[in-house]
Amino acid sequence: MVENIIFEITPQINKLSRICMERDKIEPDLYISYDVKRGLRDLNGKGVLAGLTNISEVYAKRKVDGQEIPCPGELYYRGYNVKELTRGFLDEDRFGFEEVAYLLLFGELPDKQDLAEFFEELGERRQLPQNFFRDVIMKAPAENLMISLSKSILTLYSYDDAAEDISFQNVMRQCLNLISQFPMLAVYSYNAYSHSVGNSLFIHPPKPELSTAENILTMLRPDQSYSKVEAEALAEANLNEFVENLAQKGVQIIENNVKIQEYGGSWKAEGNVTVEEQIGVTNYITEFEETRQTNER
Repeated sequence: MVENIIFEITPQINKLSRICMERDKIEPDLYISYDVKRGLRDLNGKGVLAGLTNISEVYAKRKVDGQEIPCPGELYYRGYNVKELTRGFLDEDRFGFEEVAYLLLFGELPDKQDLAEFFEELGERRQLPQNFFRDVIMKAPAENLMISLSKSILTLYSYDDAAEDISFQNVMRQCLNLISQFPMLAVYSYNAYSHSVGNSLFIHPPKPELSTAENILTMLRPDQSYSKVEAEALAEANLNEFVENLAQKGVQIIENNVKIQEYGGSWKAEGNVTVEEQIGVTNYITEFEETRQTNER
């Protein structure tokens, strides 16, 4: 009886809910009288200043003739447009998670040596306490991965002897640990839930020499590899994103003869895209190339 009642909405729960709603109601006019903001918007729908940061900035509106009008959202990290950062990583065919993490933490993009040191630091910290998977992640896995992640993060507190130390150096240590551990927690939580609904369980340890993105893929797959079809699909998805970005900027696609092709284990979106801007000047984008390395075992 006890096990059943804690999960049921009984008649008594309904009765108490009605009493609470009747007696705890606040008249809407009081919010105006006391200038109380509801959430992060005022009565006119304008965002409320909740704090100051130099880490990120969001542009959702632009001023035109003195009027604020909605626009395609833009997100900036430390002054860098996220779309431009992503485009740079794609154009140079490299993974960008570690560089963006460094940028968010330290305010500037890393040089080659800084990136190598940061990459190594994250790789060394990509581990969990002994038996954490068995004792925490495998027990009562949740379909909602955000719940599983929250549970794991809260439980890590119990494994940290300096959890209450708020010195700058200790908080930095905790930040780097979490950046390194989050991919493991996410993948392992997914695998644990998948096992709970009848699928096979497999657990692969991360590899310190691989990037965060590569580790997610290798830990997520039974054979730690991904196929040519998947590599081709990734290249095609990047091409579609490129074309959509042009359209959002008001650029009309006149001709698109880009094709997905394989070159020695790599898949590339290669060809010509002819576009026309709204001002009437025709530009020729002579080359578009996206490469995705195929990782086969």
